[in-house]
Amino acid sequence: MTAIFLQTLPFFALILCGYGAARTGVFAGRAVVHLTRFVFYFALSAMLFRFASSLSLAQLFDLDFVLAYALGTLAVYLLVTIVAMMRGVSVAEAAIEAQSAVIGNIGFLGLPMLVLLIGEAAAGPLLLLLSVDLIFFGSLVVILITGSREGGPGLPVLRTIGLGLIRNPMIVSMAAGLSWAMLGLPIPAPMEDFLTLLGAAATPCALFAIGASLADKSAERVSVAVWLSSAKLILHPAAIAVLALLVFDVEPFAAGVMIACAAMPTAGNVYIIAQHYAVAPARVSSTILISTIVSVATLSLTIAWVSG
Repeated sequence: MTAIFLQTLPFFALILCGYGAARTGVFAGRAVVHLTRFVFYFALSAMLFRFASSLSLAQLFDLDFVLAYALGTLAVYLLVTIVAMMRGVSVAEAAIEAQSAVIGNIGFLGLPMLVLLIGEAAAGPLLLLLSVDLIFFGSLVVILITGSREGGPGLPVLRTIGLGLIRNPMIVSMAAGLSWAMLGLPIPAPMEDFLTLLGAAATPCALFAIGASLADKSAERVSVAVWLSSAKLILHPAAIAVLALLVFDVEPFAAGVMIACAAMPTAGNVYIIAQHYAVAPARVSSTILISTIVSVATLSLTIAWVSG
């Protein structure tokens, strides 16, 4: 456990560095936006393309793996939704709370951390998990929010979701990488060096950006945020572990990657959705802040367990 904690500590130290830079004004608010865009559109996309181009669709897709993750995530999603509805909140708020409890920071934290700690063999399962989150659960929250306001999803909503997916650089880079692999094309040495160099910037920049983005987060509605953080850091990985290890025949290494990903703190893009639709942004902000701080301990414990 101590060894794993010491290995994860530099990652969280980078997050703390970004937080300190933003809080002291060294890194202004607009700079955070631009750094996040650099990671999202360039560095992380280069990393995803390089990983995807070395895989085939047959290597990437595993039905048991997808079902274990999707059903485990859906179980927690439904539980948090039911608890929210029992408190008397709207459908839109319940959807945002459920999203906060199941969507972890796989892209900016999980991908760079687990690839470095566990090895590049983790890239395939990570890409598949990222696809499920972006395509299925990313669409579900938009459908629930807009459907609750307009009486149903409708074609405009579905069009918005479709355009959002094809414009998402993570999905585009993964699809492009897999297409490259399917064509059996070798990556020329200069292109490989370019992707490696640009992708290497993803880890430090993404972690710094996470920390900087936390600087404007505040702990409001703490009791709800603590519940959502507990669901994200404890219930979600527990549900995934039960389904991956006891119900579905998921290969042990891939199951470990899946459980570790489920233990990631709440992703920042949930806040972007909450802010865009004006649905409980303060609640999500608190959840991101609390889950990220607590995950320093819980994530180390989870990675130590799955590694063992």
